[in-house]
Amino acid sequence: MSAADLPDPNQVDGAPHPRDTPRLIGQSRAEVVFLEAFTTGRLHHGWLLTGPRGIGKATLAWRIARFLLATPQDDGGMFGAPPAPDTLDIAPDHPIARRITAQSEPGVFLLKRGPNDRESALSADIRVGEVRKLKSFLHLSAAEGGRRVVIVDAADDMNPNAANALLKLLEEPPSGVTFLLIAHQPAGLLPTIRSRCRELRLNTLGADDMAAALAQAGAETDNPAALAALAGGSVGEAIRLTNLDGLAQYARLVTLMDSLPRLDRPRALALADQTTGKGNEAKFDLTLGLIELFLARLARAGAAGPTLPEAAPGEAALLARLAPGPGHARHWANLHQRLGARARHGRAVNLDPAALVMDMVLEINEAASA
Repeated sequence: MSAADLPDPNQVDGAPHPRDTPRLIGQSRAEVVFLEAFTTGRLHHGWLLTGPRGIGKATLAWRIARFLLATPQDDGGMFGAPPAPDTLDIAPDHPIARRITAQSEPGVFLLKRGPNDRESALSADIRVGEVRKLKSFLHLSAAEGGRRVVIVDAADDMNPNAANALLKLLEEPPSGVTFLLIAHQPAGLLPTIRSRCRELRLNTLGADDMAAALAQAGAETDNPAALAALAGGSVGEAIRLTNLDGLAQYARLVTLMDSLPRLDRPRALALADQTTGKGNEAKFDLTLGLIELFLARLARAGAAGPTLPEAAPGEAALLARLAPGPGHARHWANLHQRLGARARHGRAVNLDPAALVMDMVLEINEAASA
């Protein structure tokens, strides 16, 4: 397998690449903040686009890249400055937009995870060698003048050497370059990187925006409110859940949990058996994630009251029964933390999927009995 054949680490299966997503939904506030900085002459050289995974940070980064490269600069000519833009929209048939879609635009560089040493798979992180390619891009493109854009997707993926190499560029930014760093967990970045960027935080999506975003991605659902609740307002997670029939799987989990504290063992075994065998790895990961999510929603319901909207029929009544107050919330929150750690360990050491799922369900049943 060549490096060109490797999957793109920034694309969700079943969805268009962020560079090809025609419209950013639910993030108008972030767009207004950036546009105001641009039109008032306060465009920072480094921007940190933050928020949960899958809410449109990369789509915004590519929108900004098209906008910056396609918007004329004020050259102080006799006809004065061009009118201030009031949107980040760039026509899809604009030469810049067409070249970005074709991945042939010389003014933009995407810093992302590259191939491993054998070029047989993606590396686990962004390595310093990829940052050296960025330095070459900045050096070669400097002679052409004009604006240039660097997108880092995601900054969380940089190893320490790569992060330090990028920091040097942020400390002495080349003329005309705008850095757009996508960060799902900005607290994990070097404080010096964060201090040299202006943060632009994006919001999770509500049900209406989720429905529109899913329709745009070709992954429509009959229950956008439940999907938005289950996905935490993340379009990327919602598409993953849609691909794996996650709403139906969560409904099965809720039905099973409704039998607590007298666990329906045949139903529990059926749930566990779905996760085992070749080709069911995604179902295994999904089920572990949904169990953790159920416990988190259970703890939240005990602390703050019923969680709305429901992510499955009967969920609200079940949460109210198992977590009627703050004391129960602490109980379930502790179990959520403990079983989450067990799930991560089980994945790391390749425990039998069915055994791990069954073990977690039995412990939840024991906790319900207590």
